[in-house]
Amino acid sequence: MAEKIIMLGNEAIARGVYEAGVKVSSAYPGTPSTEISESLAKYEEVYTEWAPNEKVAAEVAFGASFAGVRSLACMKHVGLNVASDPLYTFAYTGVNGGSVIVVADDPGLASSQNEQDTRMIGRSAHVPVLEPADSQEAKDFVKFAYEISEKYDTPVILRTTTKLSHSQGVVELEDRVEVTDKVYERNLRKYVMMPASAIARHLVVEERDNKLQEDGCNFPINKMEIKDNKIGFITSGIPYQYVKEVCPNASVLKLGIVNPLPKKLIEEFISKVETVYVFEELEPVIQEQIESWGYKVKGKELFTKQGEYSANLLRKALFGKDNMEFNKKDAPNRPPILCPGCPHRSVFSVLNKLKIHAAGDIGCYTLGAVAPLGVIDSTLCMGASISSLHGIEKARGKDFIKNWVAVIGDSTFLHTGVNSLINMVYNKSTGTVIILDNRTTGMTGHQQHAATGQTLKGEETYAINLAELCKAVGVPNVVEVNAFDVVELEKIVKQAVGGNVLTVIIAKAPCALLKGQKFPYKCVADSEKCKKCGMCLKIGCPAITKQSDGTVKIDETMCNGCGLCSSYCKFGAIQKVEK
Repeated sequence: MAEKIIMLGNEAIARGVYEAGVKVSSAYPGTPSTEISESLAKYEEVYTEWAPNEKVAAEVAFGASFAGVRSLACMKHVGLNVASDPLYTFAYTGVNGGSVIVVADDPGLASSQNEQDTRMIGRSAHVPVLEPADSQEAKDFVKFAYEISEKYDTPVILRTTTKLSHSQGVVELEDRVEVTDKVYERNLRKYVMMPASAIARHLVVEERDNKLQEDGCNFPINKMEIKDNKIGFITSGIPYQYVKEVCPNASVLKLGIVNPLPKKLIEEFISKVETVYVFEELEPVIQEQIESWGYKVKGKELFTKQGEYSANLLRKALFGKDNMEFNKKDAPNRPPILCPGCPHRSVFSVLNKLKIHAAGDIGCYTLGAVAPLGVIDSTLCMGASISSLHGIEKARGKDFIKNWVAVIGDSTFLHTGVNSLINMVYNKSTGTVIILDNRTTGMTGHQQHAATGQTLKGEETYAINLAELCKAVGVPNVVEVNAFDVVELEKIVKQAVGGNVLTVIIAKAPCALLKGQKFPYKCVADSEKCKKCGMCLKIGCPAITKQSDGTVKIDETMCNGCGLCSSYCKFGAIQKVEK
């Protein structure tokens, strides 16, 4: 009897990759996709790596497929933007060994800067998109994706969402299938996308779309359930679960392939049901195509384009009520905040004191935008802080940016910040860039990167020296400083923004939550010495609270002993003491 275990959706995807005989996987961590690669790294049969960014990951997957083995690339939805350049042409070249790109969308913006819909990119790129609805399907759909990839000569996107990635379900395990490597044969017309080759391959892509649309009607990953013929739902992925919960007697067409849509199957379902609802998160990708075929269905006029769907959302749209047990307005507000002992807080406290604005980036340090630190003025995408600062200087001049800096994390700098810095050097910028080097990819759960000295598998490797890298691309002034040395940091920042030369400041201190990180000290507040000035409160540490009498108290269970608060207390009311 096959073993059954409970798995996260991401763990199930990794298991499916393993069982499918995949040999090469490349990814960049991004919530909610990160655990796929972390789980996959446990299987010795699969080579797994963290790439510097998603474009590189997709190109590695292409290379492995080109060489004849099954490959994988993983990323979150905004990472697919970075990987779009190779993806669109990968669709033209097709595959040798099967290749799957797992993309995790984030309806509801649990940890993202936008809500984009990967199905639309799949349509635009002419790449088939599969969407599972639970952990078992997550595993099974991965394996089916490799079959489609090789049968139809195409990369395949497996689309997941936050709810699927991070929810658990029972999964039946199977053995790994060792897939024979495909023979590599030189084929310039197929793999070298010069205009003449690409024109011919575009015709192949169009033929493939038509074939997939026809054959998709018989794919086992689609499921038609005919019950009540008065009401029916066309849906896919996690929303299917909500339909089954709220309307168990309704007819349902559950689509496993959401691009290209199986037109004849959808038309057959519509012919069997009086009223059809299209229940899909985010954009009306399915609804608009069905309506373009001349059919009337109900969808986004009832259901929102925004956020994550739920059973209650469907219940309220259909029946005018839900079964919410509490009002969200009554729930306590818990805004995100930098952790106690976070080195980013130290840097932002100095910038705040100097009244300096910061062009921000993607990472934990984005929280430097909110009170009481209130330093970051913009956040666009990975690597954009440096390019934005360059744009500000070129728009408003050198004097304008004398109270501006760019802040970027070490992992994000290696992701796409390096190119932006090269642009500053090449085009003669004089701004100040602060690299917040906390020795990890922090916001996605502390993954390794090219400057940490360890691979995804935990093997020792060369650690990129950020200071030497900045010097090598031509930055004339590179300074390293302990992030918690606020006196020295303030001095360096003043010199940098007041100068007339491009400067990179690397503020170094490990993330407070890194495994193995030890804190020998705690900070203790003396209420008798406290002058109630509130300086220690300006750093926004959650371990510090103001008492009813105006003095402060430090929660010893939260304090990591970084000493930032004591450095701002001029009256000796806060001391660092050994544990």
